[in-house]
Amino acid sequence: MAVLSASGRRFETEVPVLIIGAGACGLCAALAAHGQGADVLVVERDPTPSGSTALSSGLIPAAGTKLQRRHGVEDTPAQLAEEILAKAKYQTDAAMVLTIAKASARTVDWIMDDLGVKLELLTSFLYPGHQRHRMHGPPNRTGAELEGGLLAAVERRGLDLVPGATAVDLYVEDDERVRGIAIQRPDGRREDIGCAALVLACSGFGGNADMVREYIPAIKEAMYFGHVGNKGDAVRWGLALGAAVADMASYQGHGAVAHPHGIPMWDTITVGGYQVNLRGERFSNEESGYSEQALEVLRQPDHVVWNIYDERGHAIGSESIEYRRGVELGAVRRAESVSDLARVTGLPSAALAATIAEVEAMAAGTKSDRFGRDFTLKPALKPPYYAVKVTGAVFHTQGGLVVDERARVRRRDGRPLPNLFAGGGAARGLSGPADWGYFSGSGLMMATNLGRLAGEAAAALAGRSGR
Repeated sequence: MAVLSASGRRFETEVPVLIIGAGACGLCAALAAHGQGADVLVVERDPTPSGSTALSSGLIPAAGTKLQRRHGVEDTPAQLAEEILAKAKYQTDAAMVLTIAKASARTVDWIMDDLGVKLELLTSFLYPGHQRHRMHGPPNRTGAELEGGLLAAVERRGLDLVPGATAVDLYVEDDERVRGIAIQRPDGRREDIGCAALVLACSGFGGNADMVREYIPAIKEAMYFGHVGNKGDAVRWGLALGAAVADMASYQGHGAVAHPHGIPMWDTITVGGYQVNLRGERFSNEESGYSEQALEVLRQPDHVVWNIYDERGHAIGSESIEYRRGVELGAVRRAESVSDLARVTGLPSAALAATIAEVEAMAAGTKSDRFGRDFTLKPALKPPYYAVKVTGAVFHTQGGLVVDERARVRRRDGRPLPNLFAGGGAARGLSGPADWGYFSGSGLMMATNLGRLAGEAAAALAGRSGR
């Protein structure tokens, strides 16, 4: 992966807007640019586009959408922005947070109304940090479903998407304007493609072990649950061009991935559920957030713990096709009593019974939690109990290229590079400097919103260039 001189380079194929990556960010960028009248080409390394989007739950936070109004949910961009900032302890770019929050309703409504992707408002529970029902996602709560809907919109519009094509080099003029890229096919064949504007929608760097060790050594041994193609190409190209990067130690972790099944199981915690380690003891405030919970789980014996919940959590989980798959695979255990729960989990019965009794006392308000969780907000668990063995994992990195409100990549001095845009995993997220700042759903929120903003800006720039 290199940045090469474009001097004397001739391109057999040229396109006004060129996009690297066909996840939610890249597809939104392509569809937005096309909507502004620009010809577009998307290149994607995978034979079948998927990326981090397909591995997600497909949920996009947005404030002030048509679906929210239909459900009587009062929400504003200012409220959403404040909750994002609070989760990040106000250690992130407040102007960018507000930009994304203000764009969010338009983006979600556009995905539904213009692109024809079916989304629903999740109203059964609130994710950590959220004070309003604002998660918008496909009926089965899978990112693959969202990805499929966006790909269908691309196909209906006849946009050019080239799968199985890995972007390997950028060609750049002396004035730092990207003139084109080189792609490589699986058989080793290279092709050069010219462009007026380039959108990097290709990846974070969670799949690059060397970069993880350099920037986030605390998680170098954690299970990586993201897309293997997230090799940090965008960041490395940007650094070579003098771009600014920020929050490189930040990432989205997940503290409840079914082990060894690899299925996210966090929703079960949101209605009074909690986690116990192999000693049958709680060890943290589970409601702090599923991202920071990853390290808490990984610090426990054998790096695994058990989610403990009841019918409420089971019902909420069952709204997701992934949870239902976990049930089919035997990841979910059911127990009719505390002693039965100890039996099906193999946890020490006396310690487990003591923990359950302690949580019941906290739910009744007769005891406080040493970890700071308020259990009085939900009724105590009741039999039958459910349990899932889980581990901590890393989903995707949150550090990346610094972009402005139009998704233009900024140099280290703050000026934008001439025609380079970025979004999704390639761009700096809203989480601040560490795992504790991740606001649930903000990965897809950044991907879809920056994708749309990048596509619109890239199309305008390409139009002005006459291509």
